Amino acid sequence: MSENVVILAGGQGKRMKSELPKVLCKVLEKPMITWVTDACENAGFENICIVKGYAAEKLEEYLGGRFETVLQKEQLGTGHAVMQAEEFLKKDPDSDTLVLCGDAPFIDSATIRSSLDFHRSEENDVTIVTAELADPVGYGRIIRNGNEVSAIVEQKDATDEQLEVKEVNSGCYWFKTSSLLETLDKLSPQNAQGEYYLTDCIYLLVEQGKKAGAYKSENPSIVLGANDRRGLLKLNDTARMEVIGKHLDRGVEFTCTDGVIISPEVEIGSSTIIRQGVILRGETVIGSGCDIGPNCIIENTSVGNNTILNNVQSYDAEIGNNVKIGPFVQIRPDSRINDGAKIGDFVEIKNSTIGEKTSVAHLTYIGDSDVGANVNFGCGVVTVNYDGENKFRTEIGDNAFIGCNTNLVSPVRIGNEAYTAAGSTITGNVPDGALAIERGKTVIKDGYAYKKLKKRTEKFEKEKQNKNIK
Repeated sequence: MSENVVILAGGQGKRMKSELPKVLCKVLEKPMITWVTDACENAGFENICIVKGYAAEKLEEYLGGRFETVLQKEQLGTGHAVMQAEEFLKKDPDSDTLVLCGDAPFIDSATIRSSLDFHRSEENDVTIVTAELADPVGYGRIIRNGNEVSAIVEQKDATDEQLEVKEVNSGCYWFKTSSLLETLDKLSPQNAQGEYYLTDCIYLLVEQGKKAGAYKSENPSIVLGANDRRGLLKLNDTARMEVIGKHLDRGVEFTCTDGVIISPEVEIGSSTIIRQGVILRGETVIGSGCDIGPNCIIENTSVGNNTILNNVQSYDAEIGNNVKIGPFVQIRPDSRINDGAKIGDFVEIKNSTIGEKTSVAHLTYIGDSDVGANVNFGCGVVTVNYDGENKFRTEIGDNAFIGCNTNLVSPVRIGNEAYTAAGSTITGNVPDGALAIERGKTVIKDGYAYKKLKKRTEKFEKEKQNKNIK
């Protein structure tokens, strides 16, 4: 039997005060809807339809055509949103359909998969995914009759006895698709809000003698959502500490969690230290025995074992084993720093390969370059890779020595064990083992500076004299 997924993502979230759809607000720098779609795909479900609404074009742009979408022109309730996916559902009426909210990011693949198994084993027409909360205030209570559900009672309508119930509705449901289609046509907006409620489908099914059950998830966070920026901050705090907790259990050390943000996809090896202010994003992989931070931003970067990064920003790059980088270093996309290399303060590496045990100590820019092993860069080296129209590559052989304030005007090759003198601007290839000196002739003009700087010197001397007089 097949499965459909309908994700409700049309809400504006007015209290977010954002031009984006609510589902594009981020938790751990990842849009909430992506948390939801990832959970569905990780559970093995690919037939996904997203109901868009407010700022639909922005959501469509973000999704990039990955999923089927339908438009809810007016936001008239959760039932109305599912109605917009009716044609999608009719393609496979003998399937089961999961309906969930795109702004409830903590639904997990294990809950999705297990609740479907329960739904089918119990032969339910609808299964409500629930969670048990220590403090259920504000949530609709699940009233059971054995494994079946007799009612969902909202907080304001609950009796004192019903308020003692701690099992609550997560807003996530499995339906037999045929049963869902039958009841969607019968929904009515006859309520205080004038909206079509998806929960009314459950009441209609129960009235028809159909079977409604509840699956209790072991993850109480699946019920969490946000209506405003304060709520979004709470989601971020919850997710942040949950991710940090998982890494602690895997042997990662955190000296301080202040400012630490780790995307859920990030992998970190045991015995690695994460210091304050570290941000790890995307498909980043950190090896074992590393020391990361403080204040590093590492995005879509692989880092080997026993590497030290201090105040480093790295994007879409590869960093090897036993590398030491920082402080104040930027590693730009398509760069690779090989094992044992050392990158010092105020260095930028762009679209370049740095060989094993090469040292780039400080104040240097290396762009579009292929650098060999055991190369030494003096202070202030620049690869001049751009002529205003095109970019060119620089090649530096093994064991070369690049003197301070050398400009390497690409395309140029510095040979193996070659040497460039300090202050040179190298415009031609340097053979293996050679010394390159490329400087202008020094010209001395006696007395020129006295005339050039006379006004400035006189002003300074006058100010100094006035100060002494006072």
